[in-house]
Amino acid sequence: MNSKTNRANHIILRVEGLKKYFPVRRGFFQKIAAWNKAVDGVSFEIQQGKTLGLVGESGCGKTTVARLILKLLESDAGKIVFRGTDISKLAENDMKLYRKDMQIVFQDPYGSLNPRMTVGLSIEEGLRILGIKNAPKRKERLEKLLQMVGMSPESADRYPHEFSGGQRQRIGIARALSVEPLLIICDEPVSALDVSIQAQIINLLKDLQDRLGLSYLFISHDLNVVGYLCNTIAVMYKGCIMEFAPAEQLFENPRHPYTISLLAAIPDPEPGNTPDLHLPERDLPDSSIPIFGCSFQGRCTLEETRCREERTTLAQVGEEHFVRCWKAAQNKIPKVS
Repeated sequence: MNSKTNRANHIILRVEGLKKYFPVRRGFFQKIAAWNKAVDGVSFEIQQGKTLGLVGESGCGKTTVARLILKLLESDAGKIVFRGTDISKLAENDMKLYRKDMQIVFQDPYGSLNPRMTVGLSIEEGLRILGIKNAPKRKERLEKLLQMVGMSPESADRYPHEFSGGQRQRIGIARALSVEPLLIICDEPVSALDVSIQAQIINLLKDLQDRLGLSYLFISHDLNVVGYLCNTIAVMYKGCIMEFAPAEQLFENPRHPYTISLLAAIPDPEPGNTPDLHLPERDLPDSSIPIFGCSFQGRCTLEETRCREERTTLAQVGEEHFVRCWKAAQNKIPKVS
């Protein structure tokens, strides 16, 4: 009882049954012909000071989840509980109390910065929101933020186009930190960067988490990056969480066929070590086409009649390890060698 209570007290974000459907309009009169289930009953939680990795192919709904949490989009159903308060139905005025505690680092570091504003002015916007009205104090805080992300104080007087992609991402991180957030959503923050620069940004995020006690929702399609940074991983497919587990456990013992196929796609430096999983490579199916049963049907060679006739739910297959597959729940999926 006490352990459960302590765990609940350390959960900074809990998402329950989150849904977002977009209408698909066709014809001359643009009537609604179907619904694209971008997010279809997603649930997870993030503990304070920890990192949850949300992975999956492009189009699976990862970024939509981020926008729903930040209330840049309104959810159709479900709860978003931040620091013990359900913010999913809060009006915009009420959300202002929580905005500074949740920030985002975007995929495109250049597109997220105003090209007409110097770096200093972009970051100072957050300092004004924080209530630092004294100009010398703002300048002092600005210099500390730049140094914290590995930039020189002189960078404040320059414009975004004068920096490299990695430097612009550092500036974006500094801007997110300016309001002293508790949770930062990182939406593919390194996918547009060179591999060597990716490592620098990932190490920076890890260092900032240790120093400031930050919590991250890290969205990516790169399992190598996610495995290094994240404590737990949620694998998403067609708007649903297919597998959820501690990072080490997911890599050592993946249970869902989709997770296995993602891990098999990671290049192996030693030729011949990639296991033959007999999982086909096909495009992500259209989410607007309704199907019954497992959403991974049609791409899984382990598919059976039951997969098309029964709705799938998350089943526990280990300590904090959940999988949306009846075969995995019954240990009927071949082990990866």
